[in-house]
Amino acid sequence: MMSEPLFLISQEDWSLHRKGYEDQSRHREKVKEALRNNLADMVAEEGIFASNGKNIVKIPIRSLDEFRFRYNYKRQNHVGTGDGSAKKGDVVAKDGDPRQQQQGPGKGAGAGDQPGVDYFETEVTLVEVENHLFSRLKLPHLDKKEQAEVVVDSIQFNDIRKKGIMGNLDKKRTILQAIKRNAQEGKKGLGKILEDDLRFKTWSEVKIPHSQAVVLCMMDTSGSMGRFEKDIARTTFFWISRFLRKNYSNVEIVFIAHHTHAKVVSEEHFFTKGEMGGTVCSSAYKLALELIRQKYSPSRYNIYPIHFSDGDNLPSDNDDCIEIIQKVMEVSNFFAYGEINQHHRMSTLGDVFKSIDHPKLRSAVIYERKDILKALTTFFTENKEEELKA
Repeated sequence: MMSEPLFLISQEDWSLHRKGYEDQSRHREKVKEALRNNLADMVAEEGIFASNGKNIVKIPIRSLDEFRFRYNYKRQNHVGTGDGSAKKGDVVAKDGDPRQQQQGPGKGAGAGDQPGVDYFETEVTLVEVENHLFSRLKLPHLDKKEQAEVVVDSIQFNDIRKKGIMGNLDKKRTILQAIKRNAQEGKKGLGKILEDDLRFKTWSEVKIPHSQAVVLCMMDTSGSMGRFEKDIARTTFFWISRFLRKNYSNVEIVFIAHHTHAKVVSEEHFFTKGEMGGTVCSSAYKLALELIRQKYSPSRYNIYPIHFSDGDNLPSDNDDCIEIIQKVMEVSNFFAYGEINQHHRMSTLGDVFKSIDHPKLRSAVIYERKDILKALTTFFTENKEEELKA
């Protein structure tokens, strides 16, 4: 009678233990690729500025199905073996292969004969979109100014002392000191730790001067700004405000709405309320210049005026616009103008900016929602070379 074996020996494929991790890595790479390829669409998502940062965006990703045989039982027999020459990655056969049984007549008119691409939609949070977008953006020409605010950036442990609080006790150095003392006394090992052996870490605050900056967000709210134009302007300013607040701790944002007259408004008013009336763009520029002179001295602040309009302006106001824009640019780090021109029409204000040749002027025309990303990268890059790469 045979006895039961004392133990079993088996061989296991340990590569299977990494399969979950590898699948997760593949999925993350697919998500990153989808973010890159669909960033313009996600940035232009309608109504995203009203989500208060809680939106979840869906993006298409190529299917991650595992390879497997898919049999078509109605078309062919599945009998036979290979000769052993096949290698990993070889294509066994394609749909429509002459070696397969031919399908009978009755093909639908206009149907394609190429295989489709499987994909599914996955959800990404607004934070993931922000991280990918904001990695491309930078507040340009941010200079150190007088009376820059000093902010505690971090705490560094940079010294060792014999006295201190027990919470800052450096255990490693304390033990080494005790061993060293015992060795000097001819004793082996750690022994007792005396009060004189204690060593404490001390720390100091690292203070970094933060350059102050102000961004003057000006938006045309006149009657010529339709629903599409206002939505584009608000969506762009939404991304601008989130970018500034997430990446720069010492930047003020001022919201200015204008038609024939300009006024400083609350953020809620800026993003939710519309107005009617004519358009005098110089009113916004005059108010911006007045704020700079009264509150935001160029010696203390980096100044970034940004204006969005549909390009319509009172023709008699154009000369005033040119004069005031020149004055604003003299005291600003840049002047950004974004024009929303859905129908490629003639632009009164656009001609004004075309006539201005100044290195501090940055302009972008938005014809469709996807152009929001291009406008953001035009305004928030350090130089023209970076803008072209973006």
